[in-house]
Amino acid sequence: MLLCELTTPIERLAGVGKVRAADYREKLQVSTFADLLSLSPRAYEDRTRLTSIKDLRGEDNTINTKIIVVSHTYFGGFRKGERTLKIIVKDLSGTKLSLLCFGRNFLEKTLSTGSVWFINATVSTYNGEWQSSSFSVFRTQEEAGIGRVIPIYPMGGSLTQKSIRKDIKTILSNKYLTFDDELPAHLYDKYSLMHTDSAIRLMHDPRTMEEVRASRKTLAFTELLLMELALMRQSGYEKATVKSRISDLEEKLISSLPFTLTADQLKCLDEIRSDLDNQKAMNRLLQGDVGSGKTLIAWISSLHEIRKGYQVAFMAPTELLARQHAEKAAELLEPLGVRIAFITGDVKGKGRKLLLEALARGDVDIAIGTHALFSKDVVFRKLKYVIIDEQHRFGVEQRLALTGKGDIPHLLLMTATPIPRTLALTMFGDLQVSSIHTMPQGRKSIITYLVKEENRQKMYQTVGVEFKRGHQAYFVYPRIEDEGESGLRDVTNMFEYLKKEYPDVPSALIHSKISEEDKIRILTSFRKGEISYLVATSVIEVGIDIPKATCIIIEHAERFGLAALHQLRGRVGRSSLQSYCFLVYSDSLSEDGKARLRVMKESTDGFYIAEKDLEIRGPGEMAGSRQSGFLRLRYASLVNDLDLIEIAKKEAMEIIAKDRGLISTENYMLRLLISKGYDNT
Repeated sequence: MLLCELTTPIERLAGVGKVRAADYREKLQVSTFADLLSLSPRAYEDRTRLTSIKDLRGEDNTINTKIIVVSHTYFGGFRKGERTLKIIVKDLSGTKLSLLCFGRNFLEKTLSTGSVWFINATVSTYNGEWQSSSFSVFRTQEEAGIGRVIPIYPMGGSLTQKSIRKDIKTILSNKYLTFDDELPAHLYDKYSLMHTDSAIRLMHDPRTMEEVRASRKTLAFTELLLMELALMRQSGYEKATVKSRISDLEEKLISSLPFTLTADQLKCLDEIRSDLDNQKAMNRLLQGDVGSGKTLIAWISSLHEIRKGYQVAFMAPTELLARQHAEKAAELLEPLGVRIAFITGDVKGKGRKLLLEALARGDVDIAIGTHALFSKDVVFRKLKYVIIDEQHRFGVEQRLALTGKGDIPHLLLMTATPIPRTLALTMFGDLQVSSIHTMPQGRKSIITYLVKEENRQKMYQTVGVEFKRGHQAYFVYPRIEDEGESGLRDVTNMFEYLKKEYPDVPSALIHSKISEEDKIRILTSFRKGEISYLVATSVIEVGIDIPKATCIIIEHAERFGLAALHQLRGRVGRSSLQSYCFLVYSDSLSEDGKARLRVMKESTDGFYIAEKDLEIRGPGEMAGSRQSGFLRLRYASLVNDLDLIEIAKKEAMEIIAKDRGLISTENYMLRLLISKGYDNT
């Protein structure tokens, strides 16, 4: 039978009463026998041999050894009931070890002087003495698990390691229970995988750590392959095989540029162009750091479709960003005869009517705007290519509303918040991903400083020097006004403070409560150099391109996530000028806060930062609430299993290309498992 067919309720297991069953369901989401056998150990203890203190190497501080009790003593407190028992023992090597029995003074009678025991303990040294406060003792070598590898499960409520191991052993002891293989036969030999029955059994009762690795590899690969297959079947994925040629319009634009496209940009263009010429609609994610040239790729690839007589829609999350894109597009594309329209909610009256009529007639090649593009009155004559900038700011419904205005148009999603490869290969299994890793020539790496409160004045002086050089700056704060949290700086009060710090330097205040018209006016003045610094909230995170801005100061940096910090830092370093980022933090830093600031200090590579963000936050939180259930993987790790994920995706592509419906005999089990929801999506 298949593991997922073992649907017997957990209450039917001998020895599992109402309390334990309730804890299984509530604490571990285990409702059936299959759920329990799918419970992956969070760790393993290698007790395959006896190890003494003298055997410890590196960071390993766990011993499995035989001990003899030497003596008892007490420490701490003045009364007997307040003191803690310390038991002195010797291990196999003759080394003394002190067992600190916090809350376990009853062990004085159990571990009598001269008695011999087996022990599993985590040890450390203090004042030259080996000590352990975390230990378990056993009467026999068999009870101690010596000669075996011991699985360590997640627990909760009344559940203990002993009870979980016993319940799993009870299920697997059924001599009539055998699990069918879940993968096509050729994959077991190709990737040296275990058969499914062996993998399940050895995950819970391995004899060696090698068996642990082999069983986990098999189960993780199976899980990932099923996930990728389900995603590809839902999305209608087909591998593009078209080799496309560059159009004359594209060549004209590329040759007119005052610089050479990077190798990554050219590669991404080839991938997108091939998709655009394929009969199947493109569904591609283009990712790259702030300033890496993604939007230029969008404009060049747009020409490929315009040359065929099609229309293009380009959607940005804010009017500020949409307007900036429209200005750049006009500069680059209008000389080539491309007709551009700018559509936002503020475009009204007769002007809007004439613009929409032109769009419906096909007299507009590219429509650039905000969410107003998917308004009912916006009608395209021949929409074939949809580009969405900062895709994570739009929901699935909004994308569908825009793509629904065309005849199954191609879709290009762009993001300056790079997605870790493992996350992209799973969460976006239905998307093809193009990445720009290299930055344009001449850009200098941004220098990042971590600033304590006592160094604030020195930071202000450094920024003042940049003003004297004719450069500009951003001061970013997490809130608009003081909301009663003492010690937190806000833009309103700091705007007044900075005026005193820089009395002759022109400045402006910008945040979400300021009207769109005022934001545009302020940013236009900032771009012209009439304003030297902006005091802002994270409203400036996306889409502001000021080449002379060389400094960004982010106050209470520990309150921002890594993605937001990286985006904000990307507001500077937009030219060949040396730029600086100052991350000002408070003394009360959490461990995650410290980790985030260390990452920002050591790297400006958005892809590296994204991988670290995955490690710190975990996949569910990075993906957001909609995808968190989707990413509850039982066996695979999005942090450590990149190679396995890539292999699973490659195999899924080949299977779909040959047998999309999974109707062949070889793929029968895959189809059956996906139909039963085993793909974990």
